[in-house]
Amino acid sequence: MHRTTNIPPLGDHSALVRTSMSTPVGELTLIASQRGLRAVLWHGELPADSDIAASAGKGRGAAILSEAALQLDEYFAGKRTEFDLPLDPVGTEFQAAAWAELRKIPFGETISYGEQARRLGDANKSRAVGAANGRNPISIIVPCHRVIGANGALTGFAAGVDVKQWLLRHERHGEGQLSLI
Repeated sequence: MHRTTNIPPLGDHSALVRTSMSTPVGELTLIASQRGLRAVLWHGELPADSDIAASAGKGRGAAILSEAALQLDEYFAGKRTEFDLPLDPVGTEFQAAAWAELRKIPFGETISYGEQARRLGDANKSRAVGAANGRNPISIIVPCHRVIGANGALTGFAAGVDVKQWLLRHERHGEGQLSLI
């Protein structure tokens, strides 16, 4: 199930550019500002009537999109385990802290929402962490798919639990090479 009513905040659209790319887990829309990658959205997350301009291939935003697409291609090809991109997500202070913590989870590993909350300083905030992760605008690159339930269950993911499972399998064993689409 794709979240079409829970699109992450993107800020001022006039300064953004976008592009789309096909991946083994479906089409992704990449959005960038002049400062960094603003979002990696799943199919259906960006409304069809969005006023975010398609990248014309020039400018800093376009260069960021090009590099993000290249790094995502390398990730899906099994040649990249870390992303090195300027990021520019829009969110609250707590969301930003939760997203920064996500980036510390090593490739191929998982933690629970409770563990992420503990790392943020309050083990009792696992629900708040889950809500912040659910608003993560930069899927895959900010790896919210690496957070699972305390009992090991694959819980909530914007693109669906099957895609979350595919990404985790891909990272752990390189078994995700087969396309879901």
